[in-house]
Amino acid sequence: MTNDNNDDGLRVRREVLGDDHVERAATATTPFTAPFQEFVNTAAWGSVWNRAGLDRRTRSCVTLALLAALHCESEIPMHVRGALRNGVSPTEIAEVLLHTAVYAGVPAANAAFTIAQQTLAEEGVEEATPSA
Repeated sequence: MTNDNNDDGLRVRREVLGDDHVERAATATTPFTAPFQEFVNTAAWGSVWNRAGLDRRTRSCVTLALLAALHCESEIPMHVRGALRNGVSPTEIAEVLLHTAVYAGVPAANAAFTIAQQTLAEEGVEEATPSA
């Protein structure tokens, strides 16, 4: 991975997750976790999230579905906030999680709905009802 990918990754990570999140991650970085943080910046944010094949709204939707399916609950609030920054509406977030229930299971989607609802409330964003 190049240094450019790390710089690009930090820029994209800040745009999607916000400066506060990135600063907290940087502050919490230790010599032990530094290689992992660099990997995340270069591989995830500098390379994959920076590709032209999908827009950020779509990447956010895919990410939320995968996090729910893989039971990565601790990552969901960060990516709900990122999805909002990327223009995904609360209605679309709910639809992504409802769709996830069909393919990944109701328990996974149930946990994700609970976390997303709490995160939207923390962000002061009105919830929306999934369309019928």
